[in-house]
Amino acid sequence: MPVPFNRIAVLGTGLIGGSFALAARTAFPGASIAGWDRPEVLRRARSMGAINDAQADLGAALAGTDLVFIALPVGLTIERLPEIARLAPPAALVTDAASTKRQVCEVAEKCLFGGALFLGGHPMAGQERSGIEAADAAIFRGAKYALIGKSEGSGARVQAPADARVTKFLSLIDSIGARPLWMDASTHDRAVAVVSHLPQLLAIALAGVVHQQTDETGLPVTLAGRGLRDALRLAGSPYAVWRDIILTNSENIEIALDRLLREIEHLRAHLRRRELEEEFSAANEVYKILHDLQ
Repeated sequence: MPVPFNRIAVLGTGLIGGSFALAARTAFPGASIAGWDRPEVLRRARSMGAINDAQADLGAALAGTDLVFIALPVGLTIERLPEIARLAPPAALVTDAASTKRQVCEVAEKCLFGGALFLGGHPMAGQERSGIEAADAAIFRGAKYALIGKSEGSGARVQAPADARVTKFLSLIDSIGARPLWMDASTHDRAVAVVSHLPQLLAIALAGVVHQQTDETGLPVTLAGRGLRDALRLAGSPYAVWRDIILTNSENIEIALDRLLREIEHLRAHLRRRELEEEFSAANEVYKILHDLQ
């Protein structure tokens, strides 16, 4: 299969950037992939075979590239977008992997015009560990990949822009096993607040309760089994990864937390009554839907 892009620049070769580079190289062994990051991270990315060109200078990383994949924290993505827009070749496609989209897309719209094309993106893939050491070429297989477009009006379906660069990127996504899903930026941020950001904060809160209740004997945490470990998998994610996500989607997250608090209050109010069958049935249905989506 021909390589859809002659040169790919991956800005940020941590978990997602490193995984994207590995996945692209697996699908297209002849791909030219440049990485931009700290020198020690680039050395590891190169030794893993994720990149074949390590660049500490942003301009050098972007020179001659036709796909720019930004895998930086949300705040740094927003901060660096004007410089990336200035340095990116006019024919390039610039896309990102930030976990929130509205602010990123607003900044991109202001600084990327008349040349390089910006396509907001968010692969719904990851794990609780971070860094290039956790990078995995298979991480995108079967994962949803949110892509940001504009609708023609309220309730209208969001579709891919009619641009050959987007078509090529869609073929790359397909090649690494991801499944694209089009939506607008605001819809994306509302959705991830519920299915991604809320579970993360719930895991942090639950871990906090367990930590506070654990005494000098180690109980109750030493009694825990697989159920608690599964529930707290997300608690292993570092705050450095989540800080900017929370700050750039705080309004939607607050709404999601309010709804969760109402559900918890409802459960507490009915603990001594046999009236929770409906809630368990609804939860079982959501679990089944999620299982069937895999």
